Amino acid sequence: MSRFHTLDHEQQVASLQRLAFDALRQWDGDYVRLDLIKYRENAVFCATRSDGQRSALRVHRDGYHSEEALRSELQWMEALAADGIHVPRIIRTRDGEHLAQVHSEELGESRYIDMLGWLGGASIGSAEHGLEVDADITGLFFDAGAVAARIHLSSARWEQPNAFSRHAWDEEGLIGQRPFWGPYWQLDLLDDRQRELLQATRQAARADLRRYGRSLENFGMIHADLVPENLLLEDARLHLIDFDDAGFGWHMFELATALYFCLDDPRFTEIQAALLSGYHSVKPLTPDDRATLPLFLALRGLTYLGWIHTRRDSRTAEELAPMLIERACRLAQDYLDQRG
Repeated sequence: MSRFHTLDHEQQVASLQRLAFDALRQWDGDYVRLDLIKYRENAVFCATRSDGQRSALRVHRDGYHSEEALRSELQWMEALAADGIHVPRIIRTRDGEHLAQVHSEELGESRYIDMLGWLGGASIGSAEHGLEVDADITGLFFDAGAVAARIHLSSARWEQPNAFSRHAWDEEGLIGQRPFWGPYWQLDLLDDRQRELLQATRQAARADLRRYGRSLENFGMIHADLVPENLLLEDARLHLIDFDDAGFGWHMFELATALYFCLDDPRFTEIQAALLSGYHSVKPLTPDDRATLPLFLALRGLTYLGWIHTRRDSRTAEELAPMLIERACRLAQDYLDQRG
């Protein structure tokens, strides 16, 4: 284990900030401030130049993505931007690279760092507090659905580079022996009844995923984290941020993710209808697509339990665990009941 994991939260932030300051030398500009914006897994800083221009500097967590996978994420973002989708602009290093690798003598390890153009606006909500916006919710989620559909259509048209590499939210990544976010059935916070329910869901989901199938019409590159926290609203325009979990997956998994942290909102029925309508207005949904929504909501719930299991030492996992366990079990039961 590296020295980094022996530090407390404040010490980790301080060490990552020093590392980020060192990295700024690889980009053009005279940077005078570096303020923490978010530290959940990656650390995101606001880097401010002497001329007032701001950018977002991401220090990537160690061991999650390879250099090739990180570069692929940024290449995909560039392709989406070129197709008119509102995502952060990639600011390349002085040498024209997508990202930099910086070694910390203090920590005895290296981190990958990239820089993105600053976006205005504010997130429409969070995992902890749900939706936090006064705007027209149905209009907002109609637009979010339309954005998701445009991303999926754009990705189907895009010719990926030969070295393109991202993880997959496919059958193996969701319910295989080694799910991408971890074996949720091993979470020690689960009781025997909950564990049995999740295993039954896993078995049923395997059959339903194979029945649904994979094609260019329902599977491809997805953002995979289309939660309210990653939707920025600025002057009635939605911007999409945080592509860290982007990979290959079912399009309906994307929509399930967008709905997941809205489930307890009293407007959920309207939110769901608006999201699906917005998507359908750009990329038509078939009856089979719509019928899989309970399945993918249940699978999304399972992935969050895997996330808790593999990140038990994080503040966020500790705070969200009770809610995520209750919700995952509720969705799993709803899915099995609907299945008959």
